[in-house]
Amino acid sequence: MNQINSLDDIPKDAFGFIYITTHSPSGKRYLGKKSLYHNVKKKLTKKQLAEQTGRGRKPLTEIVKKESDWKTYYGSEDFIKQKIKEGKQDEFTRSIVCFAPNKKLLTYYECMWQFKYGVLEDDKWLNTNILGKFFSKDFLDIKI
Repeated sequence: MNQINSLDDIPKDAFGFIYITTHSPSGKRYLGKKSLYHNVKKKLTKKQLAEQTGRGRKPLTEIVKKESDWKTYYGSEDFIKQKIKEGKQDEFTRSIVCFAPNKKLLTYYECMWQFKYGVLEDDKWLNTNILGKFFSKDFLDIKI
């Protein structure tokens, strides 16, 4: 896949993507999902509040769509977050597996790829759970 540096390099209908982060020194990997945007609640200005007409309770805030930190995000796993905090983000590479057009499919694709790669059964993966329902600790005593 080509290098992705801006939203212009991403399909127009994409809501988010599935990625694999690899820690080069250890070879450990993490599979996750990332949305390209998130919603932020923003207070209305005095001018905006004054312009409101109509009856009933007036909103004090508005929801604004904002680009997420997708360019610098490598995963939510504690090991990854600690290394990034230590300034060792150059030890990580990220590759995009696929794009998803909406939130529901983004979650589905994440689960699908996590089960397909067997991220809970193989200790080369940093993933410790899938959807908060299936945990790697449940596979410690089981040989598949």
